[in-house]
Amino acid sequence: MASHIVGYPRMGPKRELKFALESFWDGKSSAEDLEKVATDLRASIWKQMSEAGIKYIPSNTFSYYDQVLDTTAMLGAVPERYSWTGGEIGFSTYFSMARGNASVPAMEMTKWFDTNYHFIVPELGPNTKFSYASHKAVSEYKEAKALGVETVPVLVGPVSYLLLSKPAKGVDKSFSLLSLLSSILPVYKEVVAELKAAGSSWIQFDEPTLVLDLDAHQLAAFSAAYAELESALSGLNVLIETYFADIPAESYKTLTSLSGVTAYGFDLVRGTKTLDLVKSEGFPSGKYLFAGVVDGRNIWADDLVASLSTLQSLEAIVGKDKLVVSTSCSLMHTAVDLVNETKLDSEIKSWLAFAAQKVVEVNALAKALAGQKDEAYFVANAAAQASRRSSPRVTNQEVQKAAAALKGSDHRRATNVSARLDAQQKKLNLPVLPTTTIGSFPQTMDLRRVRREYKAKKISEEEYVSAIKEEISKVVKIQEELDIDVLVHGEPERNDMVEYFGEQLSGFAFTANGWVQSYGSRCVKPPIIYGDVSRPNPMTVFWSKMAQSMTSRPMKGMLTGPVTILNWSFVRNDQPRFETCYQIALAIKKEVEDLEAGGIQVIQIDEAALREGLPLRKSEHAFYLNWAVHSFRITNCGVQDTTQIHTHMCYSNFNDIIHSIIDMDADVITIENSRSDEKLLSVFREGVKYGAGIGPGVYDIHSPRIPSTEEIADRINKMLAVLDTNILWVNPDCGLKTRKYTEVKPALTNMVDAAKLIRTQLASAK
Repeated sequence: MASHIVGYPRMGPKRELKFALESFWDGKSSAEDLEKVATDLRASIWKQMSEAGIKYIPSNTFSYYDQVLDTTAMLGAVPERYSWTGGEIGFSTYFSMARGNASVPAMEMTKWFDTNYHFIVPELGPNTKFSYASHKAVSEYKEAKALGVETVPVLVGPVSYLLLSKPAKGVDKSFSLLSLLSSILPVYKEVVAELKAAGSSWIQFDEPTLVLDLDAHQLAAFSAAYAELESALSGLNVLIETYFADIPAESYKTLTSLSGVTAYGFDLVRGTKTLDLVKSEGFPSGKYLFAGVVDGRNIWADDLVASLSTLQSLEAIVGKDKLVVSTSCSLMHTAVDLVNETKLDSEIKSWLAFAAQKVVEVNALAKALAGQKDEAYFVANAAAQASRRSSPRVTNQEVQKAAAALKGSDHRRATNVSARLDAQQKKLNLPVLPTTTIGSFPQTMDLRRVRREYKAKKISEEEYVSAIKEEISKVVKIQEELDIDVLVHGEPERNDMVEYFGEQLSGFAFTANGWVQSYGSRCVKPPIIYGDVSRPNPMTVFWSKMAQSMTSRPMKGMLTGPVTILNWSFVRNDQPRFETCYQIALAIKKEVEDLEAGGIQVIQIDEAALREGLPLRKSEHAFYLNWAVHSFRITNCGVQDTTQIHTHMCYSNFNDIIHSIIDMDADVITIENSRSDEKLLSVFREGVKYGAGIGPGVYDIHSPRIPSTEEIADRINKMLAVLDTNILWVNPDCGLKTRKYTEVKPALTNMVDAAKLIRTQLASAK
């Protein structure tokens, strides 16, 4: 019985790639140094899977930024503004597309389906010229082969690539991206030909868009694409991989009838209904089914007995020699290796499996299915499953009772937002177009050292508080000098917005090295929610009151919202997600009320990940949005009218959930806008009325580029064309923690100057 891994984490067990990328970007190391780190990481990954007994090992899933950008490079689809003149795409052009440079902005970045991973959105149009411009897929296959490891090269499928793209600037929004299919397939054919010549016997096309709600025209594109590729693919075994959700019945029919395809991969963790489809619709005779039974998106040890039962039921349908045990999706969405967690609670650790352990689970299931079951391994797994089910630390009856009592109320504030804004303005006395930032300020090496030393008990609590106080004072002074209207304390005490709160909530566990890539070199360390959640003590009140005491200007209290904490954690899978979210909401509600009692007049409850958690199928949207929006309202339903509640969202497409955003009933929302070509503004041009305060971002903080005053003023004027003057705020797209002060200060100076310029123009126009 064969085994397969869809994809593997790229950063390395100790984030080796992250540090190599940042060193290269800072000019401290060479391209050769970066490539050496990457080569060593790939070799260790292939060796690990090979030694674990995996038959179908992926290659070309490694990336310096993201796999969609790699595909853009492969196709030579470089936007004109990057002045690429042809030939093999190198680091300069590649990273300019990802991050921008001194003269041109980066391409748009958005969430990869419903994950916290991001990809660079291709910009295409009728005049886009395609050419084979990156030979990475073939190079990596040859690299693995030279090490004695036979791999399955992985490509983003041609149809999913186009469906994930957007019309380039200046191209009519109605332009059919699928009309470019005949233009990109010749490049795919060249890649396939080179892979065949190099000796590849399998190729994997990732077509995850097949799990979305597709129309007949979109489904027909899959049939057309693979019919066109059939002759080029002749002699190769072709796997079409899907993941993240059930595959709809019509898509299943299209997929299983594609020309020249040998195998189909399904996510049977998030796509349990797909199992019913296989049973009811049947499965093509003689084809392989790659069964994704081991969860690639969470860190819980697989229930091997349950998975084996699922596999045995499939075996009866597709045949013993045609069933392949796989992960539900790429393992890049989980942490790398549990062996690095030497300080994790032993009981909780026994419940977990990171990427390295999931590779072992996949192979153990394959061997068991082939009659070579490792009884000791299965017994240990069953014991861990039983331990988790019965552990008293998982359940808190008081918390469950409080969450159950939430039913029957929608938890809205008593006064409408217009009246609240009037009351708040009387108290805050803010100018037209008030300026603010999103929360975090640059995280310097010294600041990181202080937190690290405090955690390691190398400095006292008194020394730590003194150092953080000094940093807050610096950030407050900078903002006052810049003349920003509503200040933040810069979050110097926080390494990560979710981790910080999770560390202070019950029901959470934390890892030392459980890093997961979010985008580029940015890694996050998601907390593990293993039990019922409550807040034993105040979490931010001390720092917020300290910061407010340093200034007469309003100081925002900074919190992470319940939906974002949920979506950016590894969540328990033994109860519905909404029940866990309501528990977190009640914990945050207590913090909000303590901040208000402590004199904080503006409280921001970030819901950066609300859109991210939206199910991929439209039929499931309403249920999710109902409990997600309700959870947010629970957090602040008890505050006074004069307390201004902000929220923040970033890097997703918000237009399709704008009415749910309005239903959150926040007083002010700051929202990413500039990196996505001001796509957000189109919803207001189309007639949506927004009565609360709103701050669409005026510049992209994920790029080192510093926008001019004129550029920001132009953005503000575009906003004023569709939004009322009295509700518009001026702010960056997102927090500033990943930037340097040499970038932040001039960018914020230009932002404030732009706001003042427009204020003057508005005053003179009266």
